[in-house]
Amino acid sequence: MPIAYSPVGSALTRPQLPGLLASAITVSETPADGKGLGQALAERRQGALAWGQRWADLRTAAASGFSFVETCGLAYGPKLLQDTLAGTAKPAAWENAGLNLGANTSESDHRPRLPQTSTDPVAAAGMAKGILGAMGMTQDLAPLVMLAGHGSQTANNPHAAGLDCGACGGQTGEVNARALADLLNTPAVRAEAAKLGLVIPATTHFLPALHNTTTDEVRLFDTDAVPPSLHGALAKLRSALQAGSQRARAERAPALGLSHLVNDAPALERSLQQRANDWAQVRPEWGLANCAAFVVAPRARTKGMNLAGRSFLHDYDWRQDEGFGVLTLIMTAPMVVTNWINLQYHASVLDNQRYGSGNKLLHNVVGGRLGVFEGNGGDLRIGLPMQSLHDGKKLRHTPLRLSVFIEAPQGAIDAVIEQHAVVRDLVGNGWLHLFRLDGDHPSVQRRTAQGWHVVVGPPGA
Repeated sequence: MPIAYSPVGSALTRPQLPGLLASAITVSETPADGKGLGQALAERRQGALAWGQRWADLRTAAASGFSFVETCGLAYGPKLLQDTLAGTAKPAAWENAGLNLGANTSESDHRPRLPQTSTDPVAAAGMAKGILGAMGMTQDLAPLVMLAGHGSQTANNPHAAGLDCGACGGQTGEVNARALADLLNTPAVRAEAAKLGLVIPATTHFLPALHNTTTDEVRLFDTDAVPPSLHGALAKLRSALQAGSQRARAERAPALGLSHLVNDAPALERSLQQRANDWAQVRPEWGLANCAAFVVAPRARTKGMNLAGRSFLHDYDWRQDEGFGVLTLIMTAPMVVTNWINLQYHASVLDNQRYGSGNKLLHNVVGGRLGVFEGNGGDLRIGLPMQSLHDGKKLRHTPLRLSVFIEAPQGAIDAVIEQHAVVRDLVGNGWLHLFRLDGDHPSVQRRTAQGWHVVVGPPGA
């Protein structure tokens, strides 16, 4: 979504979209029922943040560099002990300051909303059509549709943004999912969308969610807004998500050294929660290590295949893409970003001294958010630490350049390459490997600077 997020009561505005794009809209929490909860939230958050800032200024001032530790150091003892002991309490996020407004306050009273939803339903409808069109969700919508963003959960981790959502600018996808669901559930927006050819049934409700990739928990938001007629579907969804989370945790357990807990679902869940909240844990999750491919095709092409968590997937049907606008968007944004991710891992493995960030245990954060030193000085380190690439015994990432598989007509792919220099450079200079899948025949073609070459031909070829 082309949005930035400005938490109510804060002067901060942060982008919630890839670095390739610029935000056009700013979203913020807006009270749903006019109870003045927005003002109450703003006052609580401002008070909490102001106190936190005064304490941080005192702690980091040059004049108190030594005296602060001598006078207040012991006061940190209980907190250090609490953080060191195994627990499941999530690390506090500053943007959650002030959200505890009382037991009678629902989630929806402070969910992020797009201002266009109420002031300009025509523009909001155009956005809705573009977003659902890019996901191929323009027909046969279920009564209950879950829109899930993703994010991670770690403590004391300067590289936390690398485990969060790249499509959300290194933030979690909570704001995006909640704002989009609110937009799509707005009757005025649906009415305008119908004029554009996007018909959203009146019986369909969009439910936002967030996938925690560290614990494989899926949290549902704004469930109080789900119509009573869909409460049964909501219960089934919760049950399915719980079962899916358990299977995903069991599948990831061996890579985290937790094979002995595969058959003990509660113990495995507790262990992953403890890893997420352990300030000394250098490998809370493996992130996108060992990424190797990006598949742009109908989900049926890969359904049932074990891709081992190594492939980015984009459900795409070129037959529904009139003018190939969606294909252009995919090849100029998601394909470029997945290549960035792949090359970051690739370079960090091949030459960690120059393109990685060395030993995570020795990192010192510089300037709050500027970067990290390895040790006491030297150059700012870039790329990934060895702990994100190596498990102590072997590398967890195979340095392969990204293979992109697209099911679309050859002419359409060539047109995008011809019209966009960034795509032409990636393909022509071999920074990624581009393949074309033929949906009608079992054949695969590869595109290089010299043109197309058959890699796998039809039977008899």
